[in-house]
Amino acid sequence: MRILMLNNEFPPLGGGTGTVNRAILTRLAQQPDLEIDLVTSALGRRAEQESFAGQARIFKVPVNNRNIHHSSNRELLTYAARSLPFALRLHRAAPYDLVFAWSAVPAGGVALALRRLAGLPYLVRVCGPDIPGFEQRYGALYPVLTPVIKAIWRDAARVIAKCQGEAAMIRAISPAVQVHLVPNGVDLAAFPAAPIADGGPLRIICVARLIERKGQAHLIEALHRLVAEGHAIELELVGEGDVRHAYEELARRLGVAERITFAGYVPRERIAARYAAAHVFVLPSYNEGMSVATLEAMAAGLPTLVTRTGGAEELVVEGETGHIFEWSDVDTLSAHLRRLALDRALARRMGAAARERARAFSWDRAAAQYMELFAEWGARGSPHPSLTGRFGRA
Repeated sequence: MRILMLNNEFPPLGGGTGTVNRAILTRLAQQPDLEIDLVTSALGRRAEQESFAGQARIFKVPVNNRNIHHSSNRELLTYAARSLPFALRLHRAAPYDLVFAWSAVPAGGVALALRRLAGLPYLVRVCGPDIPGFEQRYGALYPVLTPVIKAIWRDAARVIAKCQGEAAMIRAISPAVQVHLVPNGVDLAAFPAAPIADGGPLRIICVARLIERKGQAHLIEALHRLVAEGHAIELELVGEGDVRHAYEELARRLGVAERITFAGYVPRERIAARYAAAHVFVLPSYNEGMSVATLEAMAAGLPTLVTRTGGAEELVVEGETGHIFEWSDVDTLSAHLRRLALDRALARRMGAAARERARAFSWDRAAAQYMELFAEWGARGSPHPSLTGRFGRA
């Protein structure tokens, strides 16, 4: 079976969707019955091509990217405009059986065009911000994009979400859409358990882009309150984003700048060491769709404090592996952190439970679910029984 994948981001470009794409592609590339081409964005102004692994190739179309952590509207449109004719050329040279779009916008729009121009069936996996209402800063765009997104969902062979929260948002917009769930995964072996010592300051880590939706301002405020009470606490913010300078100024204004490390972008091969040096993970986000960073923190044996967003209740067992609190509820967040600062034994118990919980989420399991979908909808809509169960022993 030949599969065309479409994703405007792929490491080192982009965020969680690219990370998931790489993890799944690594596993699918080893399947002898699959040939996969991924069309993504180049970092520079020139087209690129590379062999990924096994029977997978990566083609990168130039979008004149200005920021590796976030794509502008212009870059998203450029990706769509350049990937469509390129994908058509690839298909005419060696026809594909199926298209897999890693987001409704822009990849799903390209997949819809391929469906209408070449008759190719496609699967679309929502990434979060491509669900109308998910991302606050796209509020003005959603009324324009919603009819397009609904058309993309309607014509897809399958619409895939990561958690019940995303599925509920999709059904609220298009009740007739059948949503298939494929949770994210984590490689437990890649994240050694963090030792949580009794002494020293409580070390908090937040791994997320520095954008308003991720809510780090609330975490900085909670830190400020606890420091004012006399607690020894340090915070590391891993990630880049367009509100970094505003958060740095907030930290200075609150008098906690010396307690916060703005680590910036940390390469994937170094991220496990940052979790291992922490005592607790906090993600105070407005909305998520099963956060990869939360799964990684769980695998590293950290108590996880997250807001009530998509994937939170699937991942965090309240009071056992961590806590779930409401968006912008600094009082509750401060109370949870205060307790962990005073009771490191509790932090260790929660961390151990979180690591055990992470065992239920693996990339092999996610890849097996995608293989089942390919088998069901491959070969121009006809089943491929030979693909089913390929990861059965993983």
